[in-house]
Amino acid sequence: MGLLKGTKIYSILTGTCPVCQEESMYIENNPYKINKVLKMHERCSNCNTKYKIEPSFFYGAMYVSYAVGVAFSVATFIIAYVLLKATILGSFFAIVATLIVLMPVIMRLSRNIWINLFFSYRRSAKSN
Repeated sequence: MGLLKGTKIYSILTGTCPVCQEESMYIENNPYKINKVLKMHERCSNCNTKYKIEPSFFYGAMYVSYAVGVAFSVATFIIAYVLLKATILGSFFAIVATLIVLMPVIMRLSRNIWINLFFSYRRSAKSN
């Protein structure tokens, strides 16, 4: 991942601050601790970036979540139906299982993508 540092992909995949990429945006790094899956720090302790630009900022991530869910569904269908030769019903169950198991990851990934649309990496972003 070190090679990707400084790119939006790095921040999206790691959930780090989109500006300095030094600190996790989330209070709990494990997305499978369901009661804390969306709990975020208010600001980055390194560069002081405020994560919630405005109230309800992350509502836009719901639209991203839909697209990410569709992407995971299509990938699951291709793997199940095309590669593993499952039936349509079997592929449907594989898609449902994938979406349920990966829901916390999809939720965080969507937030990461959404916030990275509004912020850019700055190499010199340091705490004031």
